[in-house]
Amino acid sequence: MYTSINIDMGGTTLVEEPLILSSKRCADGNGTLSYLFFSDEWVDIQRAKAICSKCADQATCLSGALEREEPWGVWGGEELDMGRIVAVRRPRGRPAVKARPVTAIQEVPIPRHLVA
Repeated sequence: MYTSINIDMGGTTLVEEPLILSSKRCADGNGTLSYLFFSDEWVDIQRAKAICSKCADQATCLSGALEREEPWGVWGGEELDMGRIVAVRRPRGRPAVKARPVTAIQEVPIPRHLVA
């Protein structure tokens, strides 16, 4: 798989480099779980954070996303917006009159054929 392009004055050269993302829990090579990491739905964001919480590359992923100033999504277990960590995102609409109990969201099980 081509992961970078080197452009010099004579033309464009494709350079083949190994994918580094293959060791991460979120990367299966097909983007099967990417909808969770870039969703606006609260449940999807919590599931993405649950996947990140068990990943060995969590700190590297978050520092890289902050360095690149990723515009949005869940990176390294944190939700980012315009390159900054979002502590609390208010849901759309009016605030609830009665406080709701906290709902624990479990990680989406990854099918066996996708696990390396």
